[in-house]
Amino acid sequence: MLTGEFPHSLWNLSALRVIGVGLNMLQGSIPANIGDKFPAMRFFGLHENRFHGVIPSSLSNLSRLTDLYLANNNFTGFVPPTLGMLHSLMYLHIGTNQLEADNRKGWEFVTSLANCSQLQEFVLSNNFFGGQLPRSIVNLSMMLQMLDLENNSFSGTIPHDISNLIGLRLLDLGFNPISGVIPESIGKLTNLADLALYNTGLSGLIPSTIGNLTKLNRLLAFHTNLEGPIPATIGRLKNLFNLDLSINRLNGSIPREILELPSLAWILDLSYNSLSGHLPSEVGTLANLNQLILSGNQLSGQIPNSIGNCEVLEFLLLDNNSFGGDMPQSLTNLKGLNVLNLTVNKLSGRIPNAISKIGNLQYLCLAHNNFSGPIPAALQNLTLLKQLDVSFNNLQGEVPVKGVFRNLTFSSVVGNDYLCGGIPQLHLPPCPILDVSKNKNQHLKSLAIALPTTGAMLVLVSVIVLILLHNRKLKRRQNKQATSLVIEEQYQRVSYYALSRGSNDFSEANLLGKGRYGSVYRFTLDNEDALVAVKVFDLQQLGSSKSFEAECEALRRVRHRCLIKIITCCSSIDPQGQEFKALVLEFMPNGSLDGWIHPKSSKCSPSNTLSFSQRLDIVIDIFEAMDYLHNHCQPSIIHCDMKPSNILLAEDMSAKVGDFGISKILPKSTTKIHLNSKSSIGIRGSIGYIAPEYGEGSAASKLGDIYSLGIMLLEMFTGTSPTDDMFKDSLNLHELATAAFPDRALEIADQTIWLHETNYTDATDASMTRGIIQQSLVSLFGLGISCSKQQPRERMVLADTVSKIHAIRDEYFKSRMVSDLAGTLSPAIGNLTFLRRLNLSSNDLHSEIPQSVSRLR
Repeated sequence: MLTGEFPHSLWNLSALRVIGVGLNMLQGSIPANIGDKFPAMRFFGLHENRFHGVIPSSLSNLSRLTDLYLANNNFTGFVPPTLGMLHSLMYLHIGTNQLEADNRKGWEFVTSLANCSQLQEFVLSNNFFGGQLPRSIVNLSMMLQMLDLENNSFSGTIPHDISNLIGLRLLDLGFNPISGVIPESIGKLTNLADLALYNTGLSGLIPSTIGNLTKLNRLLAFHTNLEGPIPATIGRLKNLFNLDLSINRLNGSIPREILELPSLAWILDLSYNSLSGHLPSEVGTLANLNQLILSGNQLSGQIPNSIGNCEVLEFLLLDNNSFGGDMPQSLTNLKGLNVLNLTVNKLSGRIPNAISKIGNLQYLCLAHNNFSGPIPAALQNLTLLKQLDVSFNNLQGEVPVKGVFRNLTFSSVVGNDYLCGGIPQLHLPPCPILDVSKNKNQHLKSLAIALPTTGAMLVLVSVIVLILLHNRKLKRRQNKQATSLVIEEQYQRVSYYALSRGSNDFSEANLLGKGRYGSVYRFTLDNEDALVAVKVFDLQQLGSSKSFEAECEALRRVRHRCLIKIITCCSSIDPQGQEFKALVLEFMPNGSLDGWIHPKSSKCSPSNTLSFSQRLDIVIDIFEAMDYLHNHCQPSIIHCDMKPSNILLAEDMSAKVGDFGISKILPKSTTKIHLNSKSSIGIRGSIGYIAPEYGEGSAASKLGDIYSLGIMLLEMFTGTSPTDDMFKDSLNLHELATAAFPDRALEIADQTIWLHETNYTDATDASMTRGIIQQSLVSLFGLGISCSKQQPRERMVLADTVSKIHAIRDEYFKSRMVSDLAGTLSPAIGNLTFLRRLNLSSNDLHSEIPQSVSRLR
C-alpha cells in the first residue's frame, strides 16, 4: 500500500541488483540515464503502480538484466528499439500501459528482441499497438513460452512461420482485428497449453492439425468468423478442459469425439453457430463438465436421457434450438444445476414435477415451447429459485402463489390462455370453484334427452364448429404474437446520408457532447418529428471500432426501462470513402447526470441542481438497471464504465444507463464471480471509478461494477468528484466518506441539496427536515462505503444493494410524509420533541389528526 513519489535518492544506489516495488501505488518516472546507474541490475520490477512517462532507451545498457516488469502502469510512447541489446533478458512484461506503434514507427523493438535468445515470456497486452503485426515476431527465441498480445489494435494475419516458436505454452492474440485463416502450421506448436484467438476477424476453417496440440488445456476462439465443421481431431486433446467456439459460423453436427473428452471440466460452449442434427448421447460422458452451452443453433431431436450423467453441471443452456419431445426425467440427477434454459424449442408434454428436486436451481427458463398441463406446484419448494419463465406455452390450471411465485411477473406467464389464479399482480382470471367440465357434461346430457335426435345433432355440430373457430382464432393470435416479436427485432435501416441530413451535416449546433470514441449529435430522422441522438464513432481513434461492436452487441441483447434504447445503427462509407459507424439512440432532453451534479454555471439554483428526493429516485433507476444487467438478462453484462456522464436523464428526470462501449458480456448465463481469476483484458474505464483489482490484473467482474456504483453513489450525495484536486496521496472519495461516517455526514453532503429545502413554516420544520435528510444520508454513505471497499469480497452484492436503496427511499418518504402531516394538521404533533415522545404508529395517528383526515389512512 505504498503511495507517493518514488524517492529520487533510491536511483543513486548503484550497487542494486534488484528493484522490486510491484503492487503498490507509487508514482514517478524512470530516469532517462538509468542505464548508467545500475551496472549490476538483474531484476527491475515497477509493475502495478502509477509510474508514467516514456520507457528510456538507456535501459538497454543494463546488460545483466534478466527480468523487466513494467506492466500495469501509465507508460506512454514507443518502446525503445534497442531492447534487443539485453541479451540475458528472460522476462519482458510491458502490458496494460499506453504504449503505441503503427505501420510507420514503434514495432522495431520486436525485431531487435530476436537477439534475446533466453527470452521466455513476452507480454505486451492491453496497449495501443496498431498497424500490421510484424513478421519478425516469428524470429523470437525458441525458448519463448508465453506470447501475450491480447487487446491491442494490430491487424494482418497469423504468420505461417509461427511454428518456429516451438517452445510456446501460451499464445494469446485475442481482441485484435487480425484476419485471414488459422494456419495449418499451428499444429506444430505441440507444447501449447493455452490458445486464445477470440474476438478477432479470423475466418475460414479450423485446421484439423489443431488435434496435434495434445497438451492444450484451453482453446478459446469465440466471436470470430470461423466456418465449416468442427474438426473431429479436437477429440485427441485429452487435456482440454475449456473449449469455447461460440459466436462463429460453424456448421454440421457436433462431433461425438469431443463429447468423449473426460478432461472437459469447465466449459463447453458451442453456442450461436449453425450446428445441426441431434445432440449425441455421448454427451453423458462429460461427467466433470461445469457448463454446457449450446444456445442459438439448429439442433433437433430429443434431449438425450444420458445428459443426466453430467452430475456436476451448474449451467445447462440449450435455448434457441429445435429440440422436441419431453424433458428428460434424468435432469433431476443434476443436483447442482443453477441455470436451466430451454427457451425457444419445440419441447412438449408436461413440466416434470421432479424438477423440484434440483435444490440449487436458481434460473428455470422454459418459455416458447409446447408444454401443456399445469405448472408443478412443487416448484414452490425450490428456495433458491430466483427466476421462472414459462411464457408462451399451452399451460393450464392454477398458478401457485408461494416461493418464486410470490414475485412472478405477468411476462413470465403470458401466452398461456388457460392459466388462472396466482398472485394479484398477474391479473389472471380467478380459478373456477366448481368443476365446470362436469356441469357442462351434465347439461349437455339433459339437452340430449330433452331434444329430438335432429335437434341434438344440430347442437353437437354447433359445439364442434365453435371449438374449431376458437382454435383457429387462438392459432392466429399466437402467429400474430410470434410475428410481432420478429418485427420488433427488425430495426429500420438508416444511411450515412440520412444521418448527415438530419443533423445538418453533423454541425456544431447539433453537437450534444464528445467522448473518447466519438461525438453525439441531435438528429431528426426523415419523415419523423421526434428527436433522437446519433453517436458517431471516430474511427481514427484506436479502439473505437471495438467500442462500436461492443455497444451493438450489448444493446441488442437488453430490454429495460432504465437502459438507453437503441433505435438503429449505421455501418457505411462516407463521401470521402472512409468507413463510417454510428448508433441511433433515444434522445434524453435533460442530458447527463454529471451536468446536474457538477453544474457548469457558477450560480447554482433549483433549476440546475437536483433535490434530495430526485437523487434518490435516480439512484433507484441506476441500481435497478445494473441489477438487470448482472442478474436478469442472458447472458449477463458487466458495464465496466459506470460514472455520472454515462447516466442520461429523460424529460421526467428518470435515469437511463448508457454507453456500453467497453462493456463485457460474460459467458452465457454465468452468474459466478471469479474473484481469483486474472485477466490481461484492459479495463478502459474512467479514472476514479475503476475497481482497484483491475489494476492488479483481475478479470472484469460484477463486483468491479459495484465498486463504480459505490463511488458514484458517494459522488451524487457529496457533490465531490473522485478526481477532484483535493484527493492526493492516500485520500480518495471512499476514505473521505469513511472518515465522516456517520456523525459528520452533513459536513460532506452536497450543499446544493438545501437549495430545494426552503419551504418551511418555522425553524422547527427546517430542523426536522434536516434531521430526516441527515438520517438518510448516513444510510446512503454507509451503502456507498460498503460498495466501494478495496477488497472485492467485502463489497455488497447487487441484489442486496437494490433492496437496501429501496428501504432507504421508502423510509425517507415515510418520514417526510409524517413530518408534513404533523406540521400542517396538528400543532401539537408539529413540535419535534412531542412527536418523538409520542412515537406514533399508523394505527394511532387517528387520535391526533382530525377525524375527517383519519379516513384517508
